[in-house]
Amino acid sequence: MLAEDDATLASQVKTLLTAEGRVVDVAHDGEEAGFLGSTEPYDMIILDLGLPTRDGISILKEWRSEGLDTPVLILTARDGWTDRVDGLDAGADDYMTKPFHMPELAARVRAMLRRKSGRTNPLFEKDGVAFDTRNAKVTLGGVPVDLTSQEVAVLSYLIHNAGRLISRTELSEHIYEYDCDRDSNTIAVFITRLRKKLGPDFIQTIRGRGYMVDAA
Repeated sequence: MLAEDDATLASQVKTLLTAEGRVVDVAHDGEEAGFLGSTEPYDMIILDLGLPTRDGISILKEWRSEGLDTPVLILTARDGWTDRVDGLDAGADDYMTKPFHMPELAARVRAMLRRKSGRTNPLFEKDGVAFDTRNAKVTLGGVPVDLTSQEVAVLSYLIHNAGRLISRTELSEHIYEYDCDRDSNTIAVFITRLRKKLGPDFIQTIRGRGYMVDAA
C-alpha cells in the first residue's frame, strides 16, 4: 500500500512499482490508510507522515499496537533528525525524505521485501529459471522469457515466498488491487501459462491447498 495525499507523486510511485510487477493500493488520507493497513494483508506499506485526517505517526503507532508487523517505509517532507527518530521509534523500518530519487525508492522497496522473505540475494535461480527481483526480468536457460504483468506478479509472490505453500486466495489478494474483483479461479490460468513458459515442474500444485516454488 502507498499512503500519499499528493496525487501526482502517488501516481508516479504507483507507476514505478507496477512496472516492477507489484500491485499497489493507494490511500489518499489517513483514515483510509489506517483502515486498509489494518484489514489488508500487504507485503509492505509506504507511508507519508503528513496525511489529511490523520497523521502518519499516529497511524503507525496504532498498527504496531495492534501487532501489525508489515514492513513500513516512511516518506515525508519533514527532514529534521528528530522526525526521523520519531518515525523509527514509532515502528518504521526505513525512512526517506522528499524530494527523493525514484530509483532509490524502488531499490529500498526491493531490499525491504527481500528482508521480509529472508532473502539477501536479489537474484533467484532454480532449475534453469532466473528471476531478478531488481527489474522483474525472467530467463530460462539464459534466454529472456516474456511475461505479462499479472504473470510477473504471481511469479514474484511465489518466489518471494519460496518454500512456503501459497493458497489461491492468498495469491489473489496479492495480485489484485483492493477495489478490484478478486477471482481466485483465474489464478489457475496464470499458473498454467507460467508452466508453459518456465517448465511444468517449476511451480508445484498441492491439490486443494495451493501452489509452491521450491526454495533455491
